[in-house]
Amino acid sequence: MEITKDTRLADLIAQYPWLKEEMAKVNEKFKMLNSPIGKMMMGKATIAEMSKKSGMEVEAIIERIKGLINQHINQ
Repeated sequence: MEITKDTRLADLIAQYPWLKEEMAKVNEKFKMLNSPIGKMMMGKATIAEMSKKSGMEVEAIIERIKGLINQHINQ
């Protein structure tokens, strides 16, 4: 799966269900994805929107997510 600024978080979670629990490793603010409000937001959020909410650069989020995916695949 190619990950861009327009990639929806829900699509990432659908492909990599374990990623939801790991997103706090990308940014502490992403812990809220496991809350009821986070679940509602997850359906609409893109990487670009996550960047705005967290204060992280889009590329940094993408690289960290790719790193988590690679770690998980290589375990």
